[in-house]
Amino acid sequence: MSGVQMITVAEGDGDQRVDRWLRRMFPHVSQGRIEKMCRKGELRVDGGRVKAATRLVAGQQVRVPPLPEEDHRPAPVRAGVSEADAEMIRACVIWRDDHIIALNKPPGLAVQGGSGQRRHVDALAEALMFGLEEKPRLVHRLDKDTSGVLLMARTRAVAAGLTAAFRHRETKKIYWAVVAGVPHPKDGVIKTGLVKAPGHGSGGEGEKMINIHPAEIDRTPGAKRAVTEYKVIEAAAKRAAWVALNPVTGRTHQLRAHMAELGHPIVGDGKYGGSGQDNPGDGWGAQLGGEISRKLHLHARSLTLEHPVTRARLHLVAPLAEHMARTWDIFQWSQRDAPQDPFAEDEL
Repeated sequence: MSGVQMITVAEGDGDQRVDRWLRRMFPHVSQGRIEKMCRKGELRVDGGRVKAATRLVAGQQVRVPPLPEEDHRPAPVRAGVSEADAEMIRACVIWRDDHIIALNKPPGLAVQGGSGQRRHVDALAEALMFGLEEKPRLVHRLDKDTSGVLLMARTRAVAAGLTAAFRHRETKKIYWAVVAGVPHPKDGVIKTGLVKAPGHGSGGEGEKMINIHPAEIDRTPGAKRAVTEYKVIEAAAKRAAWVALNPVTGRTHQLRAHMAELGHPIVGDGKYGGSGQDNPGDGWGAQLGGEISRKLHLHARSLTLEHPVTRARLHLVAPLAEHMARTWDIFQWSQRDAPQDPFAEDEL
């Protein structure tokens, strides 16, 4: 075991969540362990208790409790990003200027490191410096198996502005998904609460979000309100549907948990939709079988926001991942027929 450590938040590390800061310092510490340290009051900032989502300020003192040896090892010294990885991550760039970079994140690539995750966007970011002295910073996240628009800030000041924009819901995110069955009604709003259920592993692996009835949110410890708009764009008989999703709030696994609660899990989502291959078309079971890929069919299609420096309105669009494009071809769905914003009043 290591001893207690007192670490000062560096000038460039302010305005980020304490859990993300800690995992950058000690990449082998699991998210579950960090949250447990927060609950027990072992992890403190300037002497006070914190939550995992507490944001740090440069100059603050973070008390890190004793860590088991495997969690105490510092981040491995990188010999630089391989040429193959550098080429891969640069090919993902769909927008770049002096202030921001937008990627079309491929499915299967984690955004940040975690247990057993050495290859992730944050680690590859040094290949995205493009002449600047600092690597771009993450300002939001996507699940490992979700593809699509991922925004990064090229300076600390821009990162602070973009983080605030996401926090205050000043951005518009539209996801495309394929779900089992066809939701009825074909458009609506899901408003259940979400609470995290502990995972089965020693470090909290396998954790899952559980839907909570709106009336039970305030009296359920840890539950948070979650709101998702959905709209069916096309259907393949009663077998599956192409849906647009707008996460009004940004909870962990929100879209996946909400669609499963609606009775129409996202295709390929074994965690929330079950892994059974046979789906008779009644909406349950996340695998459609046949030629349809078993990978998750969830894609961050577009992100609309005000540019943090120029104040121009940006609309960033990411092409579908290969396995999803194949599904569109199989069902003969035309991407050109989809409205830019299915939730805009003039397009309903």
